Amino acid sequence: MNSKNKITSSRRLLLISILSATSVVFFLVLFANLQLTFKREKSQLEQNTMIWAKTLAKVSVPYLEQFKPNGPKILKEQIKQLINTPFINYIHIYAYKDNQPIHFYTGVNKSKYYPTIPNKIDHIAQLSTFRYHKNYLEIIIKIEKEEKLYGYLYIQSSLQEFSNYIDKTIYNALLLFLLVIIAFTFLALSIHKRFKQPIAKITGSILQISQSKDFSRRLAECSIIELDILTRNINILLNRSEQSMAIQETIYQQALSKNDRLTDKVNARTDALKESNQELLSTLEKLHQFQGQLVENEKMASLGDMVAGIAHEVNTPIGLGVTASSIMTDNLNEIKEAFENKTLKSSQLRKFLIHGQENLGIIYRNLERAAKLITSFKKVAVDQSNVEQQQFNVKNLLDEVILTLKAKINEEQVKVTLECNEKLIVESKPGPINQILINLILNSILHGFEHRVGGNINISIMYLSEQLLITYKDDGIGINENIKAKIFEPFTTTKRGSGGSGLGLHLVYNLVNQALNGHIDFESTIGHGTKFEITVPVKAISGQ
Repeated sequence: MNSKNKITSSRRLLLISILSATSVVFFLVLFANLQLTFKREKSQLEQNTMIWAKTLAKVSVPYLEQFKPNGPKILKEQIKQLINTPFINYIHIYAYKDNQPIHFYTGVNKSKYYPTIPNKIDHIAQLSTFRYHKNYLEIIIKIEKEEKLYGYLYIQSSLQEFSNYIDKTIYNALLLFLLVIIAFTFLALSIHKRFKQPIAKITGSILQISQSKDFSRRLAECSIIELDILTRNINILLNRSEQSMAIQETIYQQALSKNDRLTDKVNARTDALKESNQELLSTLEKLHQFQGQLVENEKMASLGDMVAGIAHEVNTPIGLGVTASSIMTDNLNEIKEAFENKTLKSSQLRKFLIHGQENLGIIYRNLERAAKLITSFKKVAVDQSNVEQQQFNVKNLLDEVILTLKAKINEEQVKVTLECNEKLIVESKPGPINQILINLILNSILHGFEHRVGGNINISIMYLSEQLLITYKDDGIGINENIKAKIFEPFTTTKRGSGGSGLGLHLVYNLVNQALNGHIDFESTIGHGTKFEITVPVKAISGQ
């Protein structure tokens, strides 16, 4: 909130305070007075009404005792002559005799212009006490003599005079309030004027001191005690300000002198720092080059592991093929020798044909297996160097990775479980994905399954909302708490000096974030394995 909104003038504050206090006090007094007046007038009206009711009830007793034929008419005329007050509107007399039903006996209206009202026989119980309405009050009392009931008298009194009196009282009170407000307004303005002149004088003196910055000047005495105390305190403040400024000037001059000396020292050290920074920049550039070279070496190392695995896998089928072809050659030489010596038998030829067919089958199957291994390795190698977008089957990519690392997996007795839709085809960069999976598997074998035989790896891939979610889990030893925060930083390893470069997961992190524009996160608990979750934006072609 702007502080200017809280600022107000002394004149306004004085007027608001005096007028607010006056208004509150006046309205409290007015409210209390009106309450007392209302109660007094109400009580007076009820008393007058009750007096007239009892008087007219006493007048009605003889007529209700005798029940003369012209009694109602005579009683009505007598009541009219008695009523000399304007506040009575209606009088009803109800007769009661010998346990007969109560009936209307006679009644009087205030004026012939007043309409007749229905009898109140059905409301006798409810009207035993005063009942107020908007413009009148009413009550029914018993007409009795010596505790004998002769009937009931209904009387209705007008509230018009009561209302007029209250209105007049309120009007007079408001008029008085207006006069009081005017009087107190003039009083507040007079008080404000009395205080304004010395305050303006004090303010002007302070403004002159502030503009001239001459704190040796002092304010003059004031005739008002409170303002005089204020001027004395301001003079004390000016005196202390003058002393403080003198001290500050001395400190400032000393600081200037120290500043000059420090400037010389800073300039000398700045020159030395520039030389040191130049050396550091040169060293940092060399470190970056070395780091890039190490990352490339890590890539080549993972490729070397694949080459060794493929060489091992290809060696077996080719060796079997060579063995089968050697046997086939020996059999062929025997048949050729028997044929030339004309000692070839049909059983010998049949045996040669049977063995030849078996050996050719062995040669074909093993050569086909070797061809698949070489084709898979070739595709993996090409994919690792390929960073262009292309369409590929995700399940086939997984199979090729596992086939490439099959020798290493079998050697360490690791069980790999794959979960992926076989028809899932996406458009992305297969090379970085291939390299990420190879590095994660090799990392689990090297670190996760250390000092143990066997292990379980689960790789799950699914397509969700234009993203490829890769979930990689192993049941290895987990990641130590002291390196969790820097696991993706370069040169972070627990195998330093034992073949670990500390660049495997750093390479994975760079491939996910830079090559694939994705995100990688992990969870790990000591003794319960590690879980990596990788999300990569892709375009699904089929198999969603």
